[in-house]
Amino acid sequence: MALTAGRGVDTAIEAVGVPATFLLCEELIGAGGTIANVGLHGQKVGLHLERLWSQNITITTRLVDTVTTPMLLKTVQSKKIDPTRLITHRFRLEQILDAYDTFGRAAETQALKVIISV
Repeated sequence: MALTAGRGVDTAIEAVGVPATFLLCEELIGAGGTIANVGLHGQKVGLHLERLWSQNITITTRLVDTVTTPMLLKTVQSKKIDPTRLITHRFRLEQILDAYDTFGRAAETQALKVIISV
C-alpha cells in the first residue's frame, strides 16, 4: 500500500490457491480494481464483502488453460510481465517428489511457482 500512497493496486492476481493469498489480494486491491483468482483452492476461502462492497471491485476466476494460454504467452512475449519473478523454488527432475511436496504445502513453504529442470 505504501507504493501506491494508500490507493491500492489496480489488479491483484491470486495464483497460489490458499486463503492467505486471497486475503492479501483483498487487502491490496484499490477502488475499481480487479482481483484475478487463478489459484486452485482446495479449501474454503472467505470473501470479505464488509470491506469490499464500497470499492466497486471485480473478481474474475479461471485456471490457465488452452483458452487463456495464447493471451498469457503474448503478454509474456511483449514483456508486460516477467514470469521469472513468480518462481520461488527450483528442482531437478529427480527431485520431482520433493517439488510436489513443496508446492502442496505452499502456505508453509512459501512456494508460488516451482520449476522442474532436467
